[in-house]
Amino acid sequence: MSLRLIPFGGLGEIGKNMMGFFYDEDLIIVDAGVMFPKEEQLGIDLIIPDIRFLEENRNRIKAIFLTHGHEDHIGALPFILPKLNVPVYGTRLTLALVKSKLKEFYLPIEPDFREILPNAVVSCGKMSVSFFPNVHSIYDGIGIVIETPAGTVVHTGDFKFDQTPMAGMFTDFKRLTDLGSRGVLLLLSDSTYADRPGSSDSEKSVRKSFEAIFSNAKGRVIVAAFASSIPRIQQIVDSAKTYHRKVAFVGKRMIENVAIARELGYLMIKEDEILREEELSTSAHESIAVITTGSQGEPFSALTLMAAKSHKSVEIIKGDTVVISATPIPGNESLVYRVVNQLYRLGAEVVFNPSVKSDASLKVHVQGHAGQEELKLLMNLLHPRFFIPIHGEYRQLVHHARLAREVGIPEKNILIAVDGDIVEISDQEIRVVDRLPLVPQFVHGYGVGEIGKSIMKERRALGEEGVLVLGLTLHKETLKLAAEPEVVSRGFIGDDSELAILEETKKITREFFNNGALKKNRDPEILKGNLKGELNKFFGETMGRKPIIIPVLTMI
Repeated sequence: MSLRLIPFGGLGEIGKNMMGFFYDEDLIIVDAGVMFPKEEQLGIDLIIPDIRFLEENRNRIKAIFLTHGHEDHIGALPFILPKLNVPVYGTRLTLALVKSKLKEFYLPIEPDFREILPNAVVSCGKMSVSFFPNVHSIYDGIGIVIETPAGTVVHTGDFKFDQTPMAGMFTDFKRLTDLGSRGVLLLLSDSTYADRPGSSDSEKSVRKSFEAIFSNAKGRVIVAAFASSIPRIQQIVDSAKTYHRKVAFVGKRMIENVAIARELGYLMIKEDEILREEELSTSAHESIAVITTGSQGEPFSALTLMAAKSHKSVEIIKGDTVVISATPIPGNESLVYRVVNQLYRLGAEVVFNPSVKSDASLKVHVQGHAGQEELKLLMNLLHPRFFIPIHGEYRQLVHHARLAREVGIPEKNILIAVDGDIVEISDQEIRVVDRLPLVPQFVHGYGVGEIGKSIMKERRALGEEGVLVLGLTLHKETLKLAAEPEVVSRGFIGDDSELAILEETKKITREFFNNGALKKNRDPEILKGNLKGELNKFFGETMGRKPIIIPVLTMI
């Protein structure tokens, strides 16, 4: 009997992390994350894994195990749990973040959450699962060890090796060494920064920069960070306290996560050191620090609203120092730079290191993922027989595979898999034996499911070219025009100089019906299609554009 695994997300892409492990009739899942849409995916809120195969095999699923509390690892749970309804294991903070998130959704089931305790071992049929702590940009991150009759599998989750970590964070190097000495069949390791030489910097290295910022700032200090980055938030809080500033937390998710972290003892800040949002307008600017959401330039996040002068409590003014303590997620760069430019226009001093390897004197962000030297060290500690790079775009998987070859893992024992591959591992070989036809599942409003390419194409056309609606009144018997065509344009023609185009559109429409079009075909749908063809030809030749054209027929 061999071990099989299927990546449902996270291989060949950033986000949507989800991996299934199968042995005989037993199935376990690691993580259930979301991916955020690209700019061209108009109208899409989130993208989640395609779990149709898991739904068909729900009776075999023993549990879902969560490595940490980031959205790309837990964000799909509100959409997946009602369909699978299996036990969910996570550490204390991870489960608290999940429970907070689920309050926004109506779930027809009561989730079965089970906290992972130190030294825990969870039996899952013929597999057993244990855990080891590791360091990431969030507290309570873990790696997962899966013992199977075929051998030991190690799934790192997201990690870095920080030799001077924040209090309460550490990597269990002894456990890793012990696993390596016993023998590891398969390693699945985080590839997010596999293309970056060297090692990641310690989280504590940003403290000096924040101290310098607070010591020099004359007005308010406003810091945008990930709401889940409690270690970073702690350092900002401590720096603010050193320079006698009270801290206001702004942004729904920031406020919620800070409350959770304080309640569980992960964030140390006293009540009298916190400034309520409504007190900001009456407090001296030199005594204020604001920690807010919006480090990714999200359209309705607090920092974006501040930059647009639309936030209810904070208006950016000259003298403010705004710090963006994050690096843009791939795809978010234009959103972030748009906010940065607007902050400068408003007169703020902006501190932003778009590269985590920036040589800027004020380093306000460090990466939460292992660099190449850390990835090689992990492989040398574990000595895995087989290796699959995970969590990364395809180029990052390739770089990680090269690192594996450099440390001595044979080429035939390294597999670059992508979402949907069914991978089989025995003690002799690793190979792709089949493939699931996974389709991205889009969350759009209250709807979840596949959106066809034609719909996405139409949305892009609407955004780029606009829409033209033709109101046509026809005689029921003859299908000839009974009135002058009405033309309504949105996002296509708005300039007075182009009004002649509308008149030409009406003329072409009249000629279409008056010059024998009905002799060829009297089917209304075919007539609409042919008319759209005539108009698109005209718009393409005269304007170089092709709007969405919608003829609306009324019969009298």
